[in-house]
Amino acid sequence: MTKQNVHTVRHGDGWANRRDNSDRVSSTHETQEQAIERGRDLAQSAGVEHLIHARDGRIRERNSYGSDPFPPRG
Repeated sequence: MTKQNVHTVRHGDGWANRRDNSDRVSSTHETQEQAIERGRDLAQSAGVEHLIHARDGRIRERNSYGSDPFPPRG
């Protein structure tokens, strides 16, 4: 099974964390800050990437908690 990254996204009047290709959210929060903290915890425990989206849906920040190659390729 492939690891699914965690996305912090706008959800109704609040914010939520959702994994790649999932219709359901992992957690919901009133503020983006709360959602980011929980999303970071989820991504770190799973060893995946955490993508933080802005209000308009664009990715504004991404943090990797997996085993990245060092030195980076490319």
